[in-house]
Order: sequence, then C-alpha cells, then structure tokens
Amino acid sequence: MEAEQVPDVLTEIHRWRRSLSELPPAKTEEEAIDRIAALEELNSASAAAQARETLTFDMLRRNREAEDGVASEKQGRGLGAEIALARRVSRSRGDGLLKFSRTLLMDLPRTYAAMKSGDISEEKARVVARESDWLPREKKHELDERMAERLPEAGVKRLGNEVRALAQQLDQRAAVKHLERRVEERSVSVRPAPGNMAYLTALLPMPQAVAAFANLQKSAQSLIATGESSGRTQSQIAVDLLVERLTGQASAAAVPTEVHLIMQASSLFEPGAEAAWFPGCGPIPAQAARDFVTENEAAVFVRRMYTRPEDGQLVRMDSRRREFSGLLRRMVVFRDDVCRSPWCEAPIKHADHADSYASGGTTGWVNSSGLCAACNFAKELSGWRHEATPDELEVSTPTGHHYRSRTKPISGPDPALVRGEVVTEANAPPSIQDGRGSPGADPPGADPPGAAPSNTGPPGADASPPGADPSHTDQPGADASPPGADPSINVLIPWRFRPRDSQPSMIDIGGKTIGVEVFEADDDPLSPAEELLCIGTWEHRRQRR
Repeated sequence: MEAEQVPDVLTEIHRWRRSLSELPPAKTEEEAIDRIAALEELNSASAAAQARETLTFDMLRRNREAEDGVASEKQGRGLGAEIALARRVSRSRGDGLLKFSRTLLMDLPRTYAAMKSGDISEEKARVVARESDWLPREKKHELDERMAERLPEAGVKRLGNEVRALAQQLDQRAAVKHLERRVEERSVSVRPAPGNMAYLTALLPMPQAVAAFANLQKSAQSLIATGESSGRTQSQIAVDLLVERLTGQASAAAVPTEVHLIMQASSLFEPGAEAAWFPGCGPIPAQAARDFVTENEAAVFVRRMYTRPEDGQLVRMDSRRREFSGLLRRMVVFRDDVCRSPWCEAPIKHADHADSYASGGTTGWVNSSGLCAACNFAKELSGWRHEATPDELEVSTPTGHHYRSRTKPISGPDPALVRGEVVTEANAPPSIQDGRGSPGADPPGADPPGAAPSNTGPPGADASPPGADPSHTDQPGADASPPGADPSINVLIPWRFRPRDSQPSMIDIGGKTIGVEVFEADDDPLSPAEELLCIGTWEHRRQRR
C-alpha cells in the first residue's frame, strides 16, 4: 500500500513546484512581505522533509544490505555520493548532509520539530548540530531541550555562541578533548575568489593565528612609518609580506613555481577577447593573462599545448600503460580541471579509468576521468558505473538513476591562430609527433596537446644545463629571437630540450646533494608554428617593457 502512495506523493511535490514557479507577483507591499515570510517557512519545512527522507534512505539501504549479508562495517558505503548527486552538490557536501540528517532526527528532536514547523531556518539547525556535534548523545538531548525556546528568538551568530557555551558547560571533559582534536585538524587550503583572486586559508590554533596576524600588521606599519610602503596600503603590505615569508622569494610578484595558463594564441599575441584559464581556479581576462605572462618577475617560458581549432578540445592521446601518468595524466587534469563527477568540483586527486582496467577498460584518452579520491573510490562500489567520452561523463547509481556532466572545451574555436596559421595535431611537439617519446610517457620538457603558456620557477629547470647563461642560448632550435634582439628577453620552447645522453644523477650544491637532470637544446630547425610562437612572444614582451 505504501509503495502505491509514492508516485502520488512525487506527483504532488512536482505540482507544488510548478505552482510556485508560475505564481504571479504580489500586488501590494504587505502581500509581498507575507509571501516572503511564508516561503521562508516553506523552505524550512522542505529542508526538514529532505533530512527525514535522507535518514529514511540511509536506513532502507542498510537494512537491505544487512539482509543481503553485507558486513556491518561495509553497510552504507557510497550513500553520501548518491545523496550529493540527487541534490546536485559535491560529494563532501553529500556526506555532510547525511551526517546532519542523522544528528537532527536522532539527537535533536526539538530542533527538528522547530525546523519542520517553519519556526527556524535550516541554517540555524545546522549551527545547533555543528556546535554540539562532539557531545555524547544523552548530552545532546539535554542541550536540545534547554535550547528549544531560544531557537526562534536568537540570531544565527548569537545562537551558535549560546549553544557552544551550553555544550561546554554540560560536558567540560569532552569539551577539552574536542579542542585537542581540533588542533590536530589544523590545515591550509586555497580556493578561487572573484576578480582573479584566491583565498589562502589557514585553520590553526587561536593563539598562533592571532600572533601571526599581529606580526604581519606590525611589520606593515613599520614599513609605512619608514616610508618604504611604495604607495601600498597596510593590508596590501601585509599580504605581500605573507607571500614573501612563506615562499622565501625576494618579492611577492616573483612567483618561483610553474603556473599553467591556458589561452588561445590569438589572445596571447593579439588583443583577442577569449578568456584565459588557470586550471583549478577558473577564467581570467585575456588582457590580465597577457600581463601575467609578460610582467611576472620570475623566469618566463612559453608552453604550447594543442587543441582542435574547430572546438577547442584537447586532442587524443593513448598509452600502453595501466596507470594514467606523465603527459596523459596531465592532459586529463587540464581537460577536466576539477573532479568530473556531476556537481562535485573538488580538486582532482586521481586520473583513472572510467571503465575499470580489470573489466577490460583501456588506458586512454577516451576512457579517462579526473576525479577526487572519494568519487573515484565510490565508482568502484557495487551498483555504480561510469561511462565516459572526452566530451561527457554519465554516472549510474545503485538506485538506477543517471546523471551527466559535460566537459567544457579548454577554449573556444580559434581557426586563425598565430598570424593566420591554423595549428593542428600535425604541429604537435616533435617528441610526440615523430615518435621519439612513447605516447603514455612524460618525456622531459615535452608538453601535452592543449594551449598553455606558463611561467616556470628556477631558471633552466626544464630548459638548459646548470651553468648555462639563462638569458641566451646559441641553439637554433631553442630560441627564435629576432636578430639584434634585447638579450635580456629570451623565449624558450621546453619541448625542444632533450635529456643529455651522459649526465650526473646527483650533484653537490652548497654542501647539499640533490638530484638533477640536464637538458640540451634540439638542433633541428623550428617549425613555422614554433618560430612564429617564439617571435610573437618576444615582440609582446618587448612592447610590455
């Protein structure tokens, strides 16, 4: 009987959604405010219903797996991933929603009731659950009872403080252990921010955070007082000092690390409008990308990856190896940018087979996916299946639901590339084109097909042997600067450098033994595309000086 009611309930829910989407605007100010309040209560009730259904799904799956003889410690695996797909959020968010639902319905019944009736928002319920998460279950029940009357009255921030204070009062020993565990969870992360910026976030103990911040502010104030601010504000100086102290570099602008920047050649050498792309961070304006390539204080090398001019997708590459490594792995990471699972967007940790190697899947471009660790492990669970092409990924879950994510081309169509020349797969780097490197290997200095100028840290790291003049090379296959060019501006093509046949594997620098790999420039003449690439880059850098 219950099963027969489910279609009717779904039909009714879809009818409510359609009714709301077609609702005409209010006619008076009073009616508009009343509708806003009523819809807020509806949001809360809807979130409560989602939490209840989430817990129901958890219990039904675990009961079925118990009947099927699945060990208790293995029951419920992959539930967070299925919930995430159903709610169109990331895998980590799905795990959090599952945990929140369990806590809300099993440990905080009064909070759930207030949310269900529309008296409090989902945000308030999350605050109560988060601030009491470390308490034993019986203490959570007591906290829930004592906070019930305050839930509708207090604001979100005040409510969080009150719940935290009461929780610490109810179990001081558990509070101390909780604080000790939090210290062990200290970490650093980075995430994109609007305007070609990023948030560098450090989670660390309060005394250390306050001390670090106070030191940056004091140092910034000192530079302003001595007239060494160079027109920067105190906040700007503090940020620059943070970068310089963390990296050890002389100035914040001299970034000594490789940063891949994907952009069309017509946007690199000409005033094109196609946005560039920082893998893992997102788009930046073409002009900002040109400035980055030409004005960065660190050594600049130009890398060219090859795309199909008609649609901007990376070209194919296959491998005989079982693992995705070298150029093939790099291509997958550039193509997918973040975890390829629908709505996940976590950083890529695994480049792996969509159709597993054990079931006959090939190690190749078509059967590849860049995934976070959690999504890659989830697809190996019973009932899961990934079907991939370079253009899209389809995920099937144990409940029979299907979800698709399309692969955005690495750039738009660019039929007229460097000075009218159309770059195709035939113009690929010699190490790939003429067979001097295996398709799945990562020949030193070679680059995968795609389009990416990058800036590389230590001069000569993937270009010239130790002791070589970094501002000049007499190898015709490496440098295409015009006659009489400024020798301080040098443009190198990394894939034109090959490992020296005989070289030491270890050298001593300042009493420290390090591993090295020495490269020599290729004597073969530059192809027309490579020559124009070098000359165009040199001219653009000269104009920016």
